[in-house]
Amino acid sequence: MALLEIRNVTRRFGDFKAVDDVSLSIEAGEFFTLLGPSGCGKTTILRMIAGFDEPDGGVLLLDGQPLAGIAPEKRPVHTVFQSYALFPHMTVAQNIAFPLQMAGRNGDEIAARLRQALDLVHLEDKARQFPHELSGGQKQRVALARGLINEPRLLLLDEPLGALDAKLREQMKGELIALQREVGITFVFVTHSQQEALAISHRIAVMNEGRIEQVGAPEEIYGYPKNRFVADFIGTINLLPVTVNSVGEDGLRLSAAGLGEVACTAASGADAGEHGVIALRPEQLALLAGDDRNGFDNHFVGTVRDHLYLGDVTVYRIALDNGVVLEALLANSLPGRAKSLDRGDVVGVGWRREAGVFLRD
Repeated sequence: MALLEIRNVTRRFGDFKAVDDVSLSIEAGEFFTLLGPSGCGKTTILRMIAGFDEPDGGVLLLDGQPLAGIAPEKRPVHTVFQSYALFPHMTVAQNIAFPLQMAGRNGDEIAARLRQALDLVHLEDKARQFPHELSGGQKQRVALARGLINEPRLLLLDEPLGALDAKLREQMKGELIALQREVGITFVFVTHSQQEALAISHRIAVMNEGRIEQVGAPEEIYGYPKNRFVADFIGTINLLPVTVNSVGEDGLRLSAAGLGEVACTAASGADAGEHGVIALRPEQLALLAGDDRNGFDNHFVGTVRDHLYLGDVTVYRIALDNGVVLEALLANSLPGRAKSLDRGDVVGVGWRREAGVFLRD
């Protein structure tokens, strides 16, 4: 039995459906992420789990027991907010210990657990300081320690890294992974950042307009998107318009207008005559010299339209003969090398059939 079950949950605000018939199962010990654009319903789901909001339909079960009617403070759930929500007049130690004091735990237990919590987030030397004396990352760790000190069944994290600068976000991602692994508590993480979700999650639910588009492991979501929304929302992707010519044991034979035949692995239920796109990640494309196919199932000729140097890689935009522009990544293996291709250069673009995913219109 899953730790948390969300069954056919709907939440309306007037005529607007913020959450539309959502069903999810989250296992004990998972780092589970709700990912989607602003307004897709992910924070509303988090609020219903926490008890700050109630569904209009459906049911939420924790350890098989309905959560309906249980006040937020009575649920074995704690929420960490983007704003940290620390008490400015309390020290780090007082902030972290606050949930245990509210629960009426005795002084010895509070002191023991406080030591463990401070050690867990590496803030032993900050116990007597106040929030205004801390960095953003330290404040975030205080909020995490406060959320974990009473050992909740679920820790809910609502855009917890959103207020941090880019470098600190990278550092905190690693700390969150290590922390979740150490404590073993189920984390439910809300973010609109694809990079965060892919980096830290065991599983991801991609949301759009109140509904779940796809649930899966990061590599599944990234490598095998189920539809165009997921493909386009997760990372950078090339979408090449095609029509299915034939379906065989070796996969699909597709036709790209103005280019010719494209080979692709089979798609579930695909039929000849269907229109759609083949989705290709930029790192799956190879840039080739002249007519060199180099063993690739698909090979077309294009012209370098422009490029973007990013340090470790250069992103090239290649215009094919039919006008479609594809992005390809080329590693900058030589120190200081800014580029190896110039605007206007003619290049081959190749990829293996298993690199593409056919998505229906």
